[in-house]
Amino acid sequence: MITTFTLEQSDQWDRIVRSFSDYDTYWLSGYVRAFRIHGDGEPLLIFHENGETRGMNVVMRRDIAGAPGVTGRIAEGQLFDFATPYGYGGWIIEGDGTDRLFQEYGEWAAGHRIVSEFVRFHPVIHNHSACAPFYEVIPLGEVICMDLSSPDTVWANLTSKNRNVIRKAVKNDVKIYRGQYPAIYETFRRIYNETMDKDRASGYYYFGKEFYRSVLEDLPRNAQVFYAEREGEVIAASIILTANCRMNYHLSGSVRQYSPLAPTNLLLYEAALWGCENGYKTFYLGGGVGSGEDSLFKFKRAFYRGDLNRFHIGKKIFNREAYEDLLGMVKPENENFFPKYRG
Repeated sequence: MITTFTLEQSDQWDRIVRSFSDYDTYWLSGYVRAFRIHGDGEPLLIFHENGETRGMNVVMRRDIAGAPGVTGRIAEGQLFDFATPYGYGGWIIEGDGTDRLFQEYGEWAAGHRIVSEFVRFHPVIHNHSACAPFYEVIPLGEVICMDLSSPDTVWANLTSKNRNVIRKAVKNDVKIYRGQYPAIYETFRRIYNETMDKDRASGYYYFGKEFYRSVLEDLPRNAQVFYAEREGEVIAASIILTANCRMNYHLSGSVRQYSPLAPTNLLLYEAALWGCENGYKTFYLGGGVGSGEDSLFKFKRAFYRGDLNRFHIGKKIFNREAYEDLLGMVKPENENFFPKYRG
């Protein structure tokens, strides 16, 4: 049986999420609330339970009438699609009855006018494996996840160059702190936006004040800002997500003129040590831009010498006829984008 929950049922939502052994922050109602504010769609928790099999999936439901190229061609409230919230998600399943789960889910989606779904599976949980029979699962780039077994393990997995720049940051009196209060989120927002300016990021990656207020208020036990200071000035900051023995490097920024001091290197190292002390087992850093092995990937790779995980995406079309009709209305700019009518 498929049951859905909205953010107005957040207590029930989070009780279900925390009842699964492999959940992470990305499935919690407080996490997706900020992305509703950002305009990513309406969050839903989709829950399946049948005998000894249970499954949950968190999605952003988007009205296709608002998609570029489709606007004005179909009425609002007629067709929808799903996408994983910013970050990672997909079905987490306990039990072996996946055939029935996905059959019921497919029927439910078609009955609720859902045309397609795009999934970014969690690279540490590896939840793409159980979903492979139902989705088109595609492997992309490798990603880095630190082992937090002990402080010695963390240090041993750093490259020698990374150890040296961390020592340099300490020598140059860079200090690492952490906090959960409005002023530090506002400081983070300023530094992060300056970093996005430097990287010439698209408008999507600029989050408003209400977004950060939601992170502060709706994730009080699952999000905090780690920040680097030198002579009383914040010179780098990162939002770190935590839940269920997992840490995740979420958003980050730094002041360009202090880059030679490597404040973010020290910040991530100190965050990892904090994770060791507080019972966390992994610290997920992610990979490069667009899953490529670029400079960002190499920066993160310097924190872990071990085997890497791989990031997978999933594609599903529930209503082929509606999907093809939508393609007839638009000319996709990117043939590799999914769903193509949003490309």
